[in-house]
Amino acid sequence: MRGIILAGGLGTRLGDLTKITNKHLLPVFDRPMIYYPIKTLVSSGITEIMIIVSGPHSGSFIPILKNGEELGITKLEYAYQSKPDGGIADALALAENFAGNEKIAVILGDNIFDEDFKFYFKLFDSIGAGAEIFLKEVENLRELGVPRFENGVIKEIIEKPSIPPSDYAVLGLYLYDSNVFSYIKECSPSARKQLEITDVNNLYLNKGELRYRLVDGFWKDAGTYDNLLEAGKYMYSKQKGSK
Repeated sequence: MRGIILAGGLGTRLGDLTKITNKHLLPVFDRPMIYYPIKTLVSSGITEIMIIVSGPHSGSFIPILKNGEELGITKLEYAYQSKPDGGIADALALAENFAGNEKIAVILGDNIFDEDFKFYFKLFDSIGAGAEIFLKEVENLRELGVPRFENGVIKEIIEKPSIPPSDYAVLGLYLYDSNVFSYIKECSPSARKQLEITDVNNLYLNKGELRYRLVDGFWKDAGTYDNLLEAGKYMYSKQKGSK
């Protein structure tokens, strides 16, 4: 499997902070935010990684990450998303040549996890086809993709629902087979004029190829002031407690 980290976008939820640097290079306690999704992939056995970047601070990743060797990466490539507001699926499409026919793990660069996914990644790699998403009970459901269940089976995923149909949100970690790129090409821009990853996931779902896992450990989308602070406090407490 190969890994894709989506670190583009405009970071507008963090206001003036993203005028001085890319959102994904802001500190979460004692290290840049981008280190955390890298760790999630590397600790799960994925060391060939592409990072999708955009915006005026894209070049700032290179002096920080270099060739990735210090973080356990064996192959590090970058791609530039010329439309930073084009959506998650639009950014992912840029990784088609890098992925080749390999299965991929896709993680959003502002998603902070503290859970071991190695077993799930290996299991997915052995299955051979389809897609997997990761769910967790959260509070801010109106800002995320939310699955609607019937008898424990996902019937559809709704992006940013005004009335959430369940207590679970789709987190920013996805496992896909190589069909994902053809599915992206089937998608049309949403009302937000973006290619939505939720539409891609629903295509897998409609074909009976989507599975889900529940996340028990810590997770934060560090793309807001409150969540950035909470993620930093959690990592501080974790490191302090391990000493």
